[in-house]
Amino acid sequence: MANKGRWGNVYLVLVFAVLYAPILYLMYYSFNSADNMHQFEGFTWKWYGEVFQDTRLMIILINTLVIALLSSTIATMIGIIGALAIDRIRRRRLKDAVLSLNNVLIVSPDVIIGASFLILFTIVGIKLGFASVLISHIAFSIPITVLMILPRLQEMSPTLIDAARDLGASRRDVLSKVILPFIKPGIFAGFFMAFTYSLDDFAVTFFVTGNGYSTLSVEIYSRARQGVSLSINALSTLIFLFTTALVVGYYMITRRSQGRSRKHEPAAEMGVPR
Repeated sequence: MANKGRWGNVYLVLVFAVLYAPILYLMYYSFNSADNMHQFEGFTWKWYGEVFQDTRLMIILINTLVIALLSSTIATMIGIIGALAIDRIRRRRLKDAVLSLNNVLIVSPDVIIGASFLILFTIVGIKLGFASVLISHIAFSIPITVLMILPRLQEMSPTLIDAARDLGASRRDVLSKVILPFIKPGIFAGFFMAFTYSLDDFAVTFFVTGNGYSTLSVEIYSRARQGVSLSINALSTLIFLFTTALVVGYYMITRRSQGRSRKHEPAAEMGVPR
């Protein structure tokens, strides 16, 4: 057992090394005073200065954040409604069928999803740009939020809702004061997952962006095709650090909410008659 555990640790180290070595390499050369990634000549903040002095890039950054925030917020609201609706389905086959339909966008290749949205927008007559990107990001974020919220709903005991109704709570009170507080960790998880997916998406966005509108992922791709510039390294480093901060923030919020729930559990158990 000790040997298995040791080899397991070695395997994890190798996996993380393969995953993070290219990112660390990219971050390291973002501080290179030379204009290549072959030899580190000296430390500099020049490439980060170029990123913040690039007006077009700053506009694209704002576009990306606006799209990510709007799409994740709307997708989370729709995901809450969808999870509640799925949880209330009593027929097992029907529930499995609806869940399978919900998972289609997750398991489908991004290229197919992007091409499908492009055809749809062309037929309907929606101009490619902000609206098309926002709609497509909301669409592929909804299944993610549903999958994050639904398990939390299924963990909730029906007796909580019955007790609230026995105490005279209306349907609105049950939803706002019982259900939503209980599934809050799932809501946060769905929002953060949808936000990061929208922030990092390239394939779908590449199909539905129009002339004069772009996001960071598409812009980085187009700049990389023109030639290697260490400003891309600096921009990628900033995006990676921002995403890491989101993950750490979500982890801290989750730990804090779990700590509060554990504090309330003993008091709740003391008041429950056996």
